[in-house]
Amino acid sequence: MTETSARPHRQHRPSGPAHRVRALPPWSLVAAGTLAGGLLGAAYGVLQPPVYSATAYVVAVPTEQSDTASALGFAQAYGRVATQLAVLGDAQVWAGVPVETLQSGVRTATSPDAPMVAITGTSSRADTAADMANAVSRALTRHARDSQATTHVELQQFARAVEPAEPSSASPAVTGLVGASAGGLLGALALLVRPRGDREQSGRTAAVPGPTVAADARPAP
Repeated sequence: MTETSARPHRQHRPSGPAHRVRALPPWSLVAAGTLAGGLLGAAYGVLQPPVYSATAYVVAVPTEQSDTASALGFAQAYGRVATQLAVLGDAQVWAGVPVETLQSGVRTATSPDAPMVAITGTSSRADTAADMANAVSRALTRHARDSQATTHVELQQFARAVEPAEPSSASPAVTGLVGASAGGLLGALALLVRPRGDREQSGRTAAVPGPTVAADARPAP
């Protein structure tokens, strides 16, 4: 009696950096992206200079020859005029900064319901941010006073800008959280767009050949 058995063929397993990368679990892309994004975001928050913001408010008040609707309309107009060179040219004297700095560091906001203009100054120094906002509000009220006889609206200072105690820019913890979220999202997208063959290979299990049944050899009668 003879027995025959099939010896399984040993497959060659590729090795190398590329194979080791493919052998990693799929969630490792998301984890690596989250970690890298968090580190980059935190580093950005630490290295970037702090930014301070201070806001001053002016209000348009109608005279006896005007009404509230006219004051509201002129408040909208003064909000657009506040960042023009005619106003910033006078404001630079009181702010102690060039006109270019005022153009890039001052913004205004108005409300459709209240005749008020918010003037916000931003700078890397807290005292400079407050000085910029107060200087522009002062120059704006001065220009409004020169045309008060025509507009019948008086522009008064409602609240001065105070020196901020804390920066308005995002902290390293916030930037790190944003970076981690963005990195995790990119890792998930990379996981979705990777080649189909890699996805099938990562989920495919190795097939182990089963043993062959021995065959009995009997002599013929």
